[in-house]
Amino acid sequence: MKLLVRNLSRSTTEQELRILFSAHGSVTECSLVLDSATAKSKGFGFVVMPNDTEAKAALASLHETRVAKNKIRVKVAQ
Repeated sequence: MKLLVRNLSRSTTEQELRILFSAHGSVTECSLVLDSATAKSKGFGFVVMPNDTEAKAALASLHETRVAKNKIRVKVAQ
């Protein structure tokens, strides 16, 4: 299942995002969306978790939690 993670701090790294979601199960892919001009984070990214049960558990427990002072939003990517 592919999850969209929004409202991330611009300083959050892909590694930090992977660690955050790995606490809830296996993560096969993790990527931040970067600004093409500055190569800095745009504040959102995607996490792919192969097990739907683990992905739903991660979504339920991480949605609207604080990460680096920002309240992140997690939902299923369309």
